Amino acid sequence: MPAPRTVPVTGWGRTAPTAARLIRPRSYEEAADAVRTCGARGGIARGLGRAYGDAAQNAGGAVLDMTGLDRIHAIDADTGTLLCDAGVSLHRLMEVLLPLGWFVPVTPGTRYVTVGGAIGADIHGKNHHVSGSFSRHVLSFELLTADGGVHSVGRGTPLFDATCGGMGLTGVILTVTLQLQPVETALMSVDTERAADLDDLLARLSATDHHYRYSVAWIDLLARGASLGRAVLTRGDHAPLDALPAGRGRRHPLAFRTSRLPAPPPLLPEGLLTRRTVGWFNELWYRKAPRARVGQLQSLAAFFHPLDGVPHWNRVYGRGGFVQYQFVVGYGHEDALRRIVARISERRCPSFLAVLKRFGDADPGWLSFPLPGWTLALDIPAGLPGLAAFLDELDEEVASAGGRVYLAKDSRLRPDLLAAMYPRLDDFRDLRAQLDPHGVFVSDLARRLSL
Repeated sequence: MPAPRTVPVTGWGRTAPTAARLIRPRSYEEAADAVRTCGARGGIARGLGRAYGDAAQNAGGAVLDMTGLDRIHAIDADTGTLLCDAGVSLHRLMEVLLPLGWFVPVTPGTRYVTVGGAIGADIHGKNHHVSGSFSRHVLSFELLTADGGVHSVGRGTPLFDATCGGMGLTGVILTVTLQLQPVETALMSVDTERAADLDDLLARLSATDHHYRYSVAWIDLLARGASLGRAVLTRGDHAPLDALPAGRGRRHPLAFRTSRLPAPPPLLPEGLLTRRTVGWFNELWYRKAPRARVGQLQSLAAFFHPLDGVPHWNRVYGRGGFVQYQFVVGYGHEDALRRIVARISERRCPSFLAVLKRFGDADPGWLSFPLPGWTLALDIPAGLPGLAAFLDELDEEVASAGGRVYLAKDSRLRPDLLAAMYPRLDDFRDLRAQLDPHGVFVSDLARRLSL
């Protein structure tokens, strides 16, 4: 194993970097050795660094880069089960699985996340209202715990539920057995429509979302007045073979195609994303969307991961980086959602990456984010004046409505609100205390929130 080196580590939002010793194990034995020798400040596993906040940082301690453990051990093409290392990316799985007629059961807005990270954050996608979070499709995993032991962890056990959504704080996931989703093609059949305002959007989603496996709405958070919450609603499912036109696509229906644009320069002008420029973008994006279009064929990459085509897209926010704020409020609390959208609009937050989705049943993870309701995620330049106080106010609104914020994207939540948002927090802390009494696994997020 290469000698550890001290480097600055940050989340995808590029805020609050801290220095840690970076260790990259290439075997399970090296991973166990790294855990035993990570030192007084402990260690935390890290994948491809797509957590937006400080979940995979560890100031003054060790960070275990698990991407060196990325083998696919076995695929059962008949039953759609997979055994792989936790360091395998969803991108790599798509390359390997699609030609066999299988797809990952849940994917977030980027395919550049590891399987271990997907479990640690219990990621969700556009299909939560149908398929739930990633952990719902995990059959079992092997977990390296603080004592150096490796445990086989199955569904329905406390350790499984604490690890799924536990942000890496119960141990290091080594291997995973996963149930896959069958597909006939590598294309999506997509319906697109415009919603005139937030009430129109919620009504459309409530009435017809059950007809679609995948559903998401881009929402204009700068719109005001009668257009408050106007949106572009995009929904679809995996295209069947008979939906493909004759020709090359029909001959190679499972070909996984992606494209990449040039990366933004390392530093962009700080004033690039202003209310005016984002307002122009939002107006153009809304106006160019069709009022109603049915059955458009799109590639998987275009439908699920459009930003993956722009390497290092997080640079567009400038030197100060950005905060991604995501919350969920339950069904029956639509008034709280309306108030929050109105406050964001009144505050004129320059957010052009804002999406609203419906969640289905809650997942078993004690710190899993989804609950049945409405979730809104938005990107905001970190240097926006008064942002911290404004988001604190939104946190209180969310908590008072029985909602929560997503820990995988958080970098600034006050710890006093955490217990109200996550009712199983004490169970998680108790299990952690039993499993890891000396605090071997720790992160900047864990210290900040006393996890």
